[in-house]
Amino acid sequence: MSALLRPTVLASRRLALPAASRTLASKATKSKKTPAHPPSTPPAPAKDGPPAVAAEPPTDVVTSAYSPSHTVIPEEHISPEVIPAGAVSGAPLDLQSRTVRIYKPTKNAMQSANHRGKLWRMDWDVLAKGHRWENPLMGWQSSADYLQGTNLTFRTKEEAIYFAEKQGYDYFVQEPKERVIVSKAYASNFTWSDKKLKKIHTK
Repeated sequence: MSALLRPTVLASRRLALPAASRTLASKATKSKKTPAHPPSTPPAPAKDGPPAVAAEPPTDVVTSAYSPSHTVIPEEHISPEVIPAGAVSGAPLDLQSRTVRIYKPTKNAMQSANHRGKLWRMDWDVLAKGHRWENPLMGWQSSADYLQGTNLTFRTKEEAIYFAEKQGYDYFVQEPKERVIVSKAYASNFTWSDKKLKKIHTK
């Protein structure tokens, strides 16, 4: 019986610590975290000039900020040249041989507003006759060109040109014809003219 009661007696001799003291003790026993990037020692200053700055390899900033260490990209894998977007966009190769047109759409002939002519549009030039045919039943024009109804809208002409050059497209720009409205007075309808009189017909 004494052997069975001995563990109970030993357990009762332990000092009961409050919860706050246990938390402080556990924090004190934890080791301090070391930074992910230890500070590099700068090189010795030059004799004839200012102290040289230590050159560090670039760091991959895509890595999560919560990761213990960042990935360091070697300098030999960094390409100084800019890769065209058409090489990595995954677009069909036949787009490189197409010509795009950059223009401003004209205003609708009806009574709608002129907001349509404020933006610049880019569309692909129509292909040759091999991709178009006439429907024998109704006379409708059919096409096998999947870019016939495709267009892109830009706010300025420079944005459209930059996009075409970035994608590697051949392009040409059609400058819009600005509408010039000359103000006229109502009295000019009754001024004398040496030409023949106008005949206004109602029917």
